Amino acid sequence: MKTPHTKKDSVPISLPRRRFVKGIAAGGALLGMGVSPGSLLAETYSPGVEQEILTGRRFKLTIAPQAVNFTGRTRLATAVNGSVPGPVIRWRQGDWVKIDVSNKLAESSSIHWHGIILPAPMDGVPDISFNGIAPGGSYHYEFQLKQSGTYWYHSHSGFQEQTGLYGPLIVEPDEPEPFSYERDYVVMLSDWSDEDPTDIYAKLKKMSDYYNFNERTIGDLERDIKRQGLARTWAARSMWNRMRMSDRDLSDVTGYTYTFLMNGRPPAQGWTGLFRRGEKVRLRIINGSAMTFFDVRIPGLAMTVVAADGQNIEPVTVDEFRIGVAETYDVIVEPDERPYCLFAQALDRSGYARGTLTPDPALKADIPPLDPYPILTHQDMGMAMSPAAGQGAGTHNMPEMAMPGMDTAGNMAAKGHNMIKRGPAGMGSDTPVVHAASEYGPQVDARAVNPQYHLDDPGVGLRRNGRRVLRYSDLRNLYPTADPRDPGREIQLHLTGNMSRYMWSINGIKYSDAEPIPFKYGERLRITFINDTMMNHPMHLHGMWSELETGDGRYIPRKHTVIVQPGARISYLVSADAMGGWAFHCHLLYHMLGMFRKVIVA
Repeated sequence: MKTPHTKKDSVPISLPRRRFVKGIAAGGALLGMGVSPGSLLAETYSPGVEQEILTGRRFKLTIAPQAVNFTGRTRLATAVNGSVPGPVIRWRQGDWVKIDVSNKLAESSSIHWHGIILPAPMDGVPDISFNGIAPGGSYHYEFQLKQSGTYWYHSHSGFQEQTGLYGPLIVEPDEPEPFSYERDYVVMLSDWSDEDPTDIYAKLKKMSDYYNFNERTIGDLERDIKRQGLARTWAARSMWNRMRMSDRDLSDVTGYTYTFLMNGRPPAQGWTGLFRRGEKVRLRIINGSAMTFFDVRIPGLAMTVVAADGQNIEPVTVDEFRIGVAETYDVIVEPDERPYCLFAQALDRSGYARGTLTPDPALKADIPPLDPYPILTHQDMGMAMSPAAGQGAGTHNMPEMAMPGMDTAGNMAAKGHNMIKRGPAGMGSDTPVVHAASEYGPQVDARAVNPQYHLDDPGVGLRRNGRRVLRYSDLRNLYPTADPRDPGREIQLHLTGNMSRYMWSINGIKYSDAEPIPFKYGERLRITFINDTMMNHPMHLHGMWSELETGDGRYIPRKHTVIVQPGARISYLVSADAMGGWAFHCHLLYHMLGMFRKVIVA
């Protein structure tokens, strides 16, 4: 492995490359493209190849099938320039960039530049911002870079993101950065399956817990009875059963089918980053997975978080942080002369990705054991009114949850999804929760009655674990809020679903049946999410910043992806300064078909 370039070299870093494959019967499709499956499989790649680095203002990218052997079996991936993850693309703030993307697949494709502020036709979302890139066709992207930081790119077509079409995207600032470091690494996390993603989705539709092997057993029941008695155990189990929910439902797709990757390398091999004594190392950590939340730590080494979703924040020193799908965090570490394990365990503890920071490739770090499997409580599901088990003062109560058929006073409301109320910037609104008539029916299995803000709660599995864990309440923009206006209106969006039927929606309405959400050009508005489900949802608004309300309106952190915890509410402000049509959706790939909206700014 090559030693990465240091910052002072002014040359992009090297990043290990892993080329792996999608498990599909693709022979006929390849022949239709004039590609011989036999010749393709003969070009199978193994881990350890250095990843391509692209710099400058003009770029050529090719999307094509690529055979690799990742798990001991040869499969086909959807690759960019022959690699998965795709090439590291490094731009510079202020530059006009031109990218020609060619599609060599037998199906339509696309590339979305996640988190980049650009004109709508350049955003890369089929049927919203453009028509997609037809098989054998190409598309010319061209736009100016108005920001800097750590981002990524991925397909917005079908399930191609799951099969390998993603890669890191770095925008160098046009001015010196407010922190120093000598070495710069990209760390991209992802999840890979040998299964065809259409098969994964079909299994989830038939049995939503197909990949969950941590459901309760008779042994668990016996332990609960011994610990808390028959009556309490029976009451707790009865409540879960009435709600048709499970306290083990953390992730839809788990390590049963997934292998978790760091820079394209599986845990058995791991990624390696070198450093010299006395160096500060910048790690640009990107969650490019399809469905997996990761909890990231480096045992024995503190991390100073300096940027969230590409935007500089006031530095926060932590031991661990949760990174949702599509989020990015930049951290600075100062290792000494020994090796360290960069450990990213899946939220459901079904596996991990890992790397090694070391002064010597011959030195290896011990891999820590996985944390215990987190058990959801009625607080996590919104059934209890006692304080949530968060960290520090300010943690609010978890809400109740109304079950189907329960007539809770105040729930019913007229159809529609807008509620309007003014509120000071930086403070979440206390607008009453209104459940639209569209939220009642077999497509919705629960509704939050009294959801609260949980900015101080790091989430299930991270509470009181003996480590300093990053919370959203810790995020504070390094610079004053660019648009200090109060919001003129509020849009309340309910994240809804029926887990047992694997149905996902917003306000009880799936995307194919939904009307677009109108934004008025130039307005300042508040988006308030109410999570009526038992799962975390990373919500992503394209084209505009999501300015997370953490309590200080003077330094609101800018994000492009925001985690909405189960049974909770969260809000952010948006300046509608980008004309056109934009995607707005949960970034969990198998939720996206229903939990999706089109936003029109006019």
